[in-house]
Amino acid sequence: MTQTVERTNRGSGTGLGTPWKVIVLNDNHNTFEGVAAALSRVLPNVSYDHGLSLADRIHNAGRAIVWSGHRELAELYWAGLRESGLTMAPLEQ
Repeated sequence: MTQTVERTNRGSGTGLGTPWKVIVLNDNHNTFEGVAAALSRVLPNVSYDHGLSLADRIHNAGRAIVWSGHRELAELYWAGLRESGLTMAPLEQ
């Protein structure tokens, strides 16, 4: 008898589960330039110009996912952005 098994894990394909999301919230005390600088300093492969684009998205939507991936890195980047003064949402999976 053949049995069919359905996979429910829709993660990144690494077998480590669903990616964790680092989310920055809009606030009234950070400037676009400050947000862009923090994002480009803390996140890999984020230039200052890309940081400005993300800052615009954060401002207009009230929040934006700025990075997603493995939990350990998500925790590291979340903490770095928070230490830089950004307003952070709790990590989401």
